[in-house]
Amino acid sequence: MSPFNNWKTAWPWLLIGLQSICVLVLVFEEFSDLLWGEQTTGLIGNDVLENLVIVVLVVSLIGSAFEVRRVMTRQKRLEQQVKAASGEFANLLEEHFDSWGLTPSEGDVALLALKGFSIAEMASVRKTAEGTVKAQCNAIYRKAGVTGRTQLLSLFIDELLYGALVEQTDGQPARAAVPT
Repeated sequence: MSPFNNWKTAWPWLLIGLQSICVLVLVFEEFSDLLWGEQTTGLIGNDVLENLVIVVLVVSLIGSAFEVRRVMTRQKRLEQQVKAASGEFANLLEEHFDSWGLTPSEGDVALLALKGFSIAEMASVRKTAEGTVKAQCNAIYRKAGVTGRTQLLSLFIDELLYGALVEQTDGQPARAAVPT
């Protein structure tokens, strides 16, 4: 995929190209002055060319500054969106845990399961027996209407990607329709 798909992505490359050409012209001019002395004839020795190159450099520098500012503003906005999405995901988890009627302990175990902790790791973190964690996992899966950790995780992934969970007629959560 080319970086020049639209003007917004081509603009910074154009500025870099202009700046590079201007720098090369100035460097070539300086080296020619050093090697052959100051020449008053020809395009290279002309002050008009040097002034034009300087104007182009100044304009492209200003354009680059605006582009950097735009990119930094966009990055800040994206960071805020990720932060908001993280908070929304936490709210989504809480809403589902509440609607499933999970106890606070089951909610903690469900969160650890979604994070990928093993039964042994969850027991260690919660300072409980592995059997207790297994029983809590089974209760979570039953209340959520899933058969295991993978389906539990996929409920949230589906909702994040495709929208809210759809309720079946029997009151159990069902997967949202995947768009085609």
